[in-house]
Amino acid sequence: MSFFEDLTVQIQHYVWQRRVESWEHEASPNLDTVIEAVVGQAAPQTSMVALDLGCGSGQVTLRLAPCVAKITGVDISERMVERLLARAKDEGYRNISGRVSALEHLDVPAGSFDLIVSNYVFHHLNDDGKARVVNLCYGWLKPGGRLVVGDMMFGRGGTAEDRQLIMTKVKLLAAKGVGGYWRIAKNALRYLLRVQEKPIAKERWVELFRGAGFVEVQVQSVVSEAGVVVGIKPAEAGD
Repeated sequence: MSFFEDLTVQIQHYVWQRRVESWEHEASPNLDTVIEAVVGQAAPQTSMVALDLGCGSGQVTLRLAPCVAKITGVDISERMVERLLARAKDEGYRNISGRVSALEHLDVPAGSFDLIVSNYVFHHLNDDGKARVVNLCYGWLKPGGRLVVGDMMFGRGGTAEDRQLIMTKVKLLAAKGVGGYWRIAKNALRYLLRVQEKPIAKERWVELFRGAGFVEVQVQSVVSEAGVVVGIKPAEAGD
């Protein structure tokens, strides 16, 4: 692990360790809509062994648990995983396990899962990190397995769709007055410097999935700034 990769992991760990209690209340108002789309595209079956990358306190994991044989939630924060397991116990699920790891450094046997899902996590990875994890997912899936990623999906203003989305967000924030202008300035700096949030366009997601070997790749637009991308590992694929 390089110095900058290690620093990024440490920062993300620090941030998410401290957001456990507030995360379910602070999350994007559109998050529930994206979760519904991820669960729908996952097409869970009771025979499946599933993996939730960046599980947080279990928004997707707990939705899938009654529909699959087993599911493992992975998060960079120990406290998030502890919260997931506590919620699973409270709700009576015995098929949920948890692991603490940065996604880029997760080590699981090849061909372990029928289904891998992730929601609102990949935009925290840089572009190389996104590609690395998508490729890892391909190896972790059984032939015929499915990868479903819900995330912010827009580029850096290179398309008319990107520019329209950015302008819509700016107008909404500007209407909030001084506080909105402060958020415009803060978010613009993050966007330009690619810190914290590093979304990519839907077209780039399709390229990443196909480049890793996935077939039947599809993107569903869910809300203005987010979508869900789905890919299938070929039934005859090797690892």
